[in-house]
Amino acid sequence: MSQLGIVYALLGAALAVLLAGAGSSIGVGIAGQAASGVVSEDPSKFAKVLIMQLLPGTQGIYGLLVGFITLSKIGLLGGGMADLTPQQGLLVLAACLPIGIVGLISGKYQGMTSAAAIGIIAKKPDQFGKAMLFPAMVETYAILALLISILSVTNLQF
Repeated sequence: MSQLGIVYALLGAALAVLLAGAGSSIGVGIAGQAASGVVSEDPSKFAKVLIMQLLPGTQGIYGLLVGFITLSKIGLLGGGMADLTPQQGLLVLAACLPIGIVGLISGKYQGMTSAAAIGIIAKKPDQFGKAMLFPAMVETYAILALLISILSVTNLQF
């Protein structure tokens, strides 16, 4: 029995977690740099800028969710590991790629957009709601990728 199918499926789960997590790390880091500057000037804005810094962290959560769903689907969580052909393993890998790739890219750009929104808060704290809309728009695409990955992984038949 070849284990190549399981290797491909595990690679898919790992890439979903790693790429989306890296995107979140980059994004949270970018926003954190901007937030630190604002808080050093005005500590009373800490809560508002912290929320903006946390927004890019969702991509990592989405990747982790797809990783768990994938591990459960292939039987690694809960016993009874599936006997996957290489083709089935590649299907699982392909199903995990949307959130991995989009999570990487959108996490970085959401961090950049959050940093710009933090600049708005620094100058006009009463515009917090409007400022939050800009990074939230980037989030939309991570959510779409999450949905495609979840629907793809859960509907694979083997």
